[in-house]
Amino acid sequence: QVQLVESGGGLVQPGGSLRLSCVASGNIFKGNTMGWYRQAPGKQRELVSTIISNGRTDYADSVKGRFTISRDNAKNAVYLQMNSLKSDDTAVYYCNRYLPPDWPDSWGQGTQVTVSS
Repeated sequence: QVQLVESGGGLVQPGGSLRLSCVASGNIFKGNTMGWYRQAPGKQRELVSTIISNGRTDYADSVKGRFTISRDNAKNAVYLQMNSLKSDDTAVYYCNRYLPPDWPDSWGQGTQVTVSS
């Protein structure tokens, strides 16, 4: 059974910071590359960042230098530290496995991030 619980979203002013958290069931997390995704209103879901089980990370160009992904393998958790937030970062954020070229077919509820003054 897929279990993903995201948290940490909220309303923040441009330039502010948020830290998202995700706890995943063991069958999703252990040994797998995890990713943070986001979906803005009227747009397709997009990949924001990934982290391999050994800690290697990658980022979309739009967030590089502002977001930092990390994971705690003992807690089956993945985090996304978001700094210097912009209005374009407004979206629902989800975590899940990274399964290129496929997309996961089951998702958690996500966490809403709204960047607005």
